[in-house]
Formats: sequence, structure tokens, C-alpha cells
Amino acid sequence: MELRQLGGAGISVSELCLGAMTFGREADEATSKAMVDRFLDAGGNFVDTANVYSDGLSEEVTGRALKGKRDQVVLATKVRFQSGPGPNDVGLSRRHIRRAVEASLRRLDTDWIDLYQVHCWDNRASLDETLSTLNDLVHEGKVCYLGASNYTAWQLAKSLGIAEGKGLTPFATLQPEYSLITRDIERELLPLCRSESLAVLPWSPLCGGILSGKYRKEEDLPKGTRGGDAEEPITFTYKLDDRAWNIVEAVRKVADDLGKSSAQVAINWITNRPGVTSPIIGARNLEQLDDNLGSVGWQLDEEHWKALAWASAFPRGYPYDFIEYADH
Repeated sequence: MELRQLGGAGISVSELCLGAMTFGREADEATSKAMVDRFLDAGGNFVDTANVYSDGLSEEVTGRALKGKRDQVVLATKVRFQSGPGPNDVGLSRRHIRRAVEASLRRLDTDWIDLYQVHCWDNRASLDETLSTLNDLVHEGKVCYLGASNYTAWQLAKSLGIAEGKGLTPFATLQPEYSLITRDIERELLPLCRSESLAVLPWSPLCGGILSGKYRKEEDLPKGTRGGDAEEPITFTYKLDDRAWNIVEAVRKVADDLGKSSAQVAINWITNRPGVTSPIIGARNLEQLDDNLGSVGWQLDEEHWKALAWASAFPRGYPYDFIEYADH
């Protein structure tokens, strides 16, 4: 597995990041540990979790899985969402960040967190308060680098501007949703990250499993899958509309041409997008992980790139269409 620099940070991470959201939930502890070992054996060194995954159990399992291997791994976790019963056990206030980072350090059984990410924007907390608190954690050695997740472009740009103006540690990474189906970050977020040298760590590169090939338009969603087990077919921004089904079919055709799985094609596409550092792959078992690991070490050819671009094209809207018109 290739190594890539983590944006403007001075460390290198593997071109795939192992997501631990399934740890302690869909994947039991033995399976989770086996997946960490398999990922490390394949050359991976980047693991991502969050304090709210499985109510903290994901961090605990991750910490135990990394016992004796902590120095080999760039470890990332997050703070923002409800992590306790109280009204202040949520958000990006100084109080909650302080309490959350100490709890994450205990659960992960580590002295430091390599990448500490705010999980989403918080309308209640002062941005100055959030950024100064995160900066303190860096200077105290509890955190090495900072990142944002699920930010708009103006929120990210404002955060970077405040950090620069006040001499605070800036965000080094952005963790956004990004896949062949969900390409919205290409409008503003991806260009901003490329301009400011932020690493981009896409979550859900298979768009909730839609791009894995396990769903077919003419069939009921299978039980035991995220779509088949949910009350709504797919959550968040995942939509099984005509455009999505066209992309699924295009991915399947490319996969058949190459003798690869649909998941491997979809992950390979995003891994090699300009500006992307390390997509986050998640798995429920070793079989899924092995399939995902097969997404690197090869390249899509120009014909397949064009086929996927055509199928996944999306309206950029105003002012992008106007600017393109003006340039011509």
C-alpha cells in the first residue's frame, strides 16, 4: 500500500484508512482485532474511529486491538456528538472537548491522539473557543494534529482564517462524505482543501454500500445489509434514485471488464481523485476487508474513467455554470 503525506502535516499515512465504526457493533472484538492485523499486514497504518461509535465501544476495541502496535499506527478519533446524558455532554465547547478527549484517551489506552477531528459544525459554540481549546490540546501533547469533518466550505475557510490570524494550530484534514454518487464536495470543499493543502479523508466511499454491487434495482434490498435492515432504504444523503442506479450499473460494467469487484472499482476511483489523500474503508468481516484492500495497486484506464465520469456527472449549479460560460 502506498504512503501519502497527511496534507500539510509532516507525517505519512497509507492510501487507505481503516474505519472502525463497525468495531463492537457489526464486528465483534475478535473480528475487529483480526481486521486491524490484516490491515497492518497489508501496509496500512491509518485507523479512524470516533467517541460516539457504539457509544465508545469502538474506541475501546480499537485501543485493545492496537496493544503493542500503537507506534505503528496514525490514530484518529472525533468529538462533537452526544456522549453522555447531560445537556453539556455534546458540542464543541471547551468543557465538552476537554472531557471528551480525556475519555477518548482512556478508552483508546494511549497517551496521545494523532489526529483529533471535530465531527461536525456546532452552531452553539464560539469558534474562537473551539479552536483555542483544540490548540491547547496540541501544545499539551495530547493531540498531534487537528481535523474537521462535515463542514461547509465557508465554515472550513472561516476556521482556517481564524487559526491563521490568531496563531492557532490549523486544521490539517477534512473528512467529508465523497463517492461516485455523492460528489458535492467537488464544488467548493475539494478545491479549498487543495488550495490550503488539507488532506481529504472521504467517508463512505461506497455510499452506504450502494456501490458494492450488493443492491440491484430489480430486486428487494437484501436482509443483513445497511439498506435492507433500515426502515428507510438508505440513510443520510444516500439515495437510490435513477442516477444512483445508473452509476451502480456503470461501476458493475467496469468491474466486469477488469475482473474486479464493484467495491474495488468504486474505491479505486476515489483513491485516485485529485486532492484525495486516504478514503476510509469500513468492513463487517475479513472477507469485506480483503475485497476493499484489493482496490489499490492498479489503475483505471482512460476509457473506464470516462465511463464513470459520464454516469456520475452531476449539476454544478450557479455560479459555477456562469463562470464556465464567462470563461468561454
